[in-house]
Amino acid sequence: MNDILAIWAEWIKPSAGLPTVQWSILLAVAAAAGHLVNRYTGLPKVIGYSLVGGLAGLAGFTGAVWPLQGTGLFLLELGVAVVLFEAGGRIPLRWFRHNPMVLVQSLAESALTYVFVYWILNKLGVREIVAESLALLAMAASPAVLSRVAIDTRAAGPVTERALVLSTLGTLYALTLCSTRAGLMPRGEAALSSPLYPVLVVLGLSVVVGAVLALTLRAALRVMSPTSENTAILLLALIAACAALAAHYGGSAPLAALLGGMLLKQLNPRPWSWPRQMGTASSMLTMLMFVLVSVVAAQADWSGPVAGLVIAMVVARMAAKITGVAIGNVGSGASWKQALWVGCAMSPMSSVALLLVSQFAAASGATGRQIASVALPAILLMEVLGAVLATVAIYRAGESSKPWTPLTRSASTGPVHES
Repeated sequence: MNDILAIWAEWIKPSAGLPTVQWSILLAVAAAAGHLVNRYTGLPKVIGYSLVGGLAGLAGFTGAVWPLQGTGLFLLELGVAVVLFEAGGRIPLRWFRHNPMVLVQSLAESALTYVFVYWILNKLGVREIVAESLALLAMAASPAVLSRVAIDTRAAGPVTERALVLSTLGTLYALTLCSTRAGLMPRGEAALSSPLYPVLVVLGLSVVVGAVLALTLRAALRVMSPTSENTAILLLALIAACAALAAHYGGSAPLAALLGGMLLKQLNPRPWSWPRQMGTASSMLTMLMFVLVSVVAAQADWSGPVAGLVIAMVVARMAAKITGVAIGNVGSGASWKQALWVGCAMSPMSSVALLLVSQFAAASGATGRQIASVALPAILLMEVLGAVLATVAIYRAGESSKPWTPLTRSASTGPVHES
């Protein structure tokens, strides 16, 4: 691919730069692949996006460098912030007063994920600081993948909603602790020996930025229609500004957006239609995020020993999440079968995990490379496999209003219009 791009660069010199042309074509191919995957297999479109990005990365696509920096890093932060703001806006804190076992499930699955992954990696000879960082990273699920799966399968019900809530809460813990871990790395600490102050700094700055975002949007919604396209532009612009400010001052941009969405939900509890507000702009940004994640993750060094560590980490993580959800299932209002499907639906890893790995890589070169060597293949694997598992879980739980009957050429007489 590098030779092809070198020849291409000799005779095409677009005004916006060759990388713009490359990314435009890649996104067009990804959009087509996502549609075809969904149409002919019934699987969510995100799998098509990830496969195209992964193949491009394996073929040597040079449009994304590792570790992420500059525009690529900001676009990933913005995409994650938009998704987590939406996810935070789905969580009514009043729910936890009526059903506190959901919080127990969240804490149990996150704690067990850390313990299981750390233990297995430590047994396999991984350095303590690397095993600890990967264990913290494994706590993060992917509300982005899960929400796209729910949209494509038209899913609604207790399993889908609980999986989204638990994924969002696990991501909140991972963002806080991984940002703290990355901040301690330049000082040489091998463990989170005195984490309270760094955690408070990251969390405090993110809370402040998130509160400013929520209060500003709350004031705007008093005078602007929630369905107006101007409101959508205002939302996206404010999330972008807050993401940049939070990252600059030492907070976490995705964490600030997540907390901002949660706070706005409490200040403005009336339902508001996020997909209709953001429309194509949000969908484009989300697709770009998935493709970017898979392109970067596919550029990792693949080898036999690394594959063993990745498989061990993925299996331990899945077992921990299912076990943790089951432990907190007593009194939570869900059946044991539903608890199993919730744990399976939480398996995807994607953009949040990549963003956290990028923080580790920026904080410490040598240690960050060791973390990335295991984390990047795991992210690529679980972005695709996790989406499949989440789809199966939703269908097995009976929460999809769309039957899993993919169209074939013989059954289709015309184009299919997406909803």
